[in-house]
Amino acid sequence: MNYKGLFSCANKVALVTGGGGLIGREITRGLAEFGALVYTADTDREKAADIHDDNIKFLQLDITAEDSVNNAISEVAGQSGRLDILVNCAYPRTSDWGAKFEDIKFGSWKENVNNHLGGHFLICRAAAEQMKKQGSGSIINLASIYGVTAPDFSVYEGTPMTMPAAYASIKSGIISLTRYIAAYYGKYNVRSNAVSPGGVFDGQPDSFVERYSQKTPLGRMGRPDEIVGAVMYLASDASSYVTGENIMVDGGWTVW
Repeated sequence: MNYKGLFSCANKVALVTGGGGLIGREITRGLAEFGALVYTADTDREKAADIHDDNIKFLQLDITAEDSVNNAISEVAGQSGRLDILVNCAYPRTSDWGAKFEDIKFGSWKENVNNHLGGHFLICRAAAEQMKKQGSGSIINLASIYGVTAPDFSVYEGTPMTMPAAYASIKSGIISLTRYIAAYYGKYNVRSNAVSPGGVFDGQPDSFVERYSQKTPLGRMGRPDEIVGAVMYLASDASSYVTGENIMVDGGWTVW
């Protein structure tokens, strides 16, 4: 076998939801650099306005709206003839996101689970059905360390931050949804995997960064670009026999 170009995404068509976000932007750039035609999708064009590449197109998409999801998949398939890669980075949340557990309103809980986990269900299903017609495809969902392990609330002490209860439940659900899709669509050569990042630096308070870093074997928080490698692996033929997996990209946080 010729292993040259094993990680190439040349001639592949990709869709990145939440493409204007912290991690989504880096994944969009990575896929384009690896040769894919990338549709970077977001609710707000301005979030992705400065991502420039001949292989990148912007697509208006709200994963919480079924019509928006179906129209987006139809547009990608109509323009490019296929959809080879779906990467879900979209992160819809309510204005009261981050409320303490005892203060969470049940309506807020339901809305967040419905929009985030439900939105992933909508886009995964629509993409998987398109990939089923083609006879191939790779779905990659962004989950989290908190989808597999409980939060350590001590790292948030003295800051306005917390780990929202809905987030942990949603990310755990995304991992299970990922495995379900792998089992359901495997016979159509459609693969489904998750990537679970650990803490990624985004201007958090110094005390949080210090505490978090002390609990991580590599001694630091991650960078957005450090999530890209795992996604490229799952998007490319390098992972052609990998499905139903959840890759931890967490600096070792979950080894403890």
